[in-house]
Amino acid sequence: MGKEIRTQYGSIDISKDVIATLAGIATTECFGIVGMVSSRILSDGLNELLGREALSKGVDVTVKDDKLYIRVSVVVGYGTRVSVIATNVIENVKYIVEKHTGLIVDQVDVFVQGVRIID
Repeated sequence: MGKEIRTQYGSIDISKDVIATLAGIATTECFGIVGMVSSRILSDGLNELLGREALSKGVDVTVKDDKLYIRVSVVVGYGTRVSVIATNVIENVKYIVEKHTGLIVDQVDVFVQGVRIID
């Protein structure tokens, strides 16, 4: 179950998959991101880059007290500054998710799972 918004006209239910997909797209738009990997790397046993159709697997979304907590698992390019990339990802994910859903993103955590050489 995602987040339900009640209005005078009815209710809107935004699923966690939709929020995760938005966060995944926002993450891959950032410079220095080679791709995303499964956030359930221990249970999935995979360390392969996810395709565009499976970006939500690289994102965990938690809803607490009407606020979103988002965790993204990424692979960065070799020779890039990880702290700058992570800051850009945090800002972009927060902006895109809040813009498209109207929900408040309280925290975005970026987990760098690997480094790859950019072609």
